[in-house]
Amino acid sequence: MQLECLSPIGGYFELERPANRTALPAHALRYQSARAALRALLEFGRPRRLWLPAYVCDAVALAARAAGTPVQFYALAPDLGVPSTVTPEPGEWLLYVNYFGLCSAQAAALLARVRPDQIILDHAQAYFEAPADCLATLYSPRKFFGLPDGGLLHTCLNIPPPAEQDQQSIQRTLHLLKRCALDAESGYADFQCAEAQLSDSQPRQMSTLTERLLEDVDCATAQRIRRANFATLHHALGADNTMPLSLNDVAPALCYPYLTNDSTARERLLRARVYVPRYWPDAFTRV
Repeated sequence: MQLECLSPIGGYFELERPANRTALPAHALRYQSARAALRALLEFGRPRRLWLPAYVCDAVALAARAAGTPVQFYALAPDLGVPSTVTPEPGEWLLYVNYFGLCSAQAAALLARVRPDQIILDHAQAYFEAPADCLATLYSPRKFFGLPDGGLLHTCLNIPPPAEQDQQSIQRTLHLLKRCALDAESGYADFQCAEAQLSDSQPRQMSTLTERLLEDVDCATAQRIRRANFATLHHALGADNTMPLSLNDVAPALCYPYLTNDSTARERLLRARVYVPRYWPDAFTRV
């Protein structure tokens, strides 16, 4: 008897996975990171210039420059929208960030004013927001879930997927495992190493490991918990928050943005093991 197996059988078990999985959108291109997805988009479309908000991480600008695309920064309006004076010329593209997942109205206003086929919406902080009818929408699921890497690109351009697949995901899982088995502090240095590895924006296909982990996420539960957390924090902090928010903004957002004049707040939170990010220190020279 001759046997031929397409995949190995036996030997040892793999990690257990939930029975009910979430299918990834078939029309989304999958990369090792959102910055790699942006670089692939720019290398394919070759715009004359990319307009970027001054309030954005350097990784976005570096990915654009790696693609050979000139960058022009623009200042944001007080509501974090795009000022009416900022309009890309023909052949130019403009990227707008849906900040904290709470700027859908600002994005809609931009699309109503500027040709949608010139607009890239950066939903790295708005994973649960549907893709818009525009040139492209970018997603970074690792900012919402325990993933080693990953980026998604929805675009009307017929971009071929990368020929090479990312094979480094397993090297970016140590912080995830340490937080599960030990605590957050034990894996922080490993987290920083994993983030540093993603500075390479050469487009590669999302790894099999990341795809499977993302399929295992219970998105409905994640949205419900994020909405509840946002409402709880706003109830406790809203009166002292100098950033204008309302309960109408309750969404499965990235985080609860809290703007305070208390210079000691962050230090006191850290001492209490509450690790809050700042977006983005590397933008201070532009803002």
